[in-house]
Amino acid sequence: MRTQNKLLAALPAATFRRLSPHFTSVTLAVGQHLYPSTGTLRFAYFPVDSIVTLSYAIGGRTMAKAWPIGSEGMVGISLILGGPHRRDNHAEVQFCGLALRISASALLTEFRRGGALQRLLLRYVFASITQASQLSVCNLYHSADQRLCRFLSRGFDRVNGKDLVITQSRIAELLGLRREAITEIALRLQGAGVIKYCRGSIALIDRRALEKRACACDEIIKRAFAAVAG
Repeated sequence: MRTQNKLLAALPAATFRRLSPHFTSVTLAVGQHLYPSTGTLRFAYFPVDSIVTLSYAIGGRTMAKAWPIGSEGMVGISLILGGPHRRDNHAEVQFCGLALRISASALLTEFRRGGALQRLLLRYVFASITQASQLSVCNLYHSADQRLCRFLSRGFDRVNGKDLVITQSRIAELLGLRREAITEIALRLQGAGVIKYCRGSIALIDRRALEKRACACDEIIKRAFAAVAG
């Protein structure tokens, strides 16, 4: 299971051996919140075939979806940055599946050794900043078609070959688009033989065709995270 999370797979064997007794395999359920409403973060999560979406408050009770985290990363990066947990930040499971969970204390003990884990997670932070910047540009300048294809391409990358189980309404919410627009684009993609959509489940039929229809942000973000494991 370790090799299915790209961050853990990139760790030297000796580093992972020190960490492995502290890992627990957990099943994440759709809608589950991984950040506590109060207090400090107790755990970090390394998704295997699940996807967790980070959200941040933008005023009142309104939450803005920031970006998803899957098998390329880790949920709980604020632990290593030393920032306090804010109760108006959310980490909600969007796609159910497995993750490896580790206590904050065990992770920080290894991080503070200043070795391979520290270097790896700092590169991951840089890739996450690149992603955040690129998504801001994407939302301003790219079409709904390109954004949906980018969303699907990254989603299929993160779930290790599984179908994406998600409704069109949920996709619309995550991308800030109308559900009707998502329906129209999905029907065109299905008609072109790129995906197959059935009862809230999306199967990938033609990866190359999907990537060609996505905006350039898709490839830029992929390169940023590929460089982490470098």
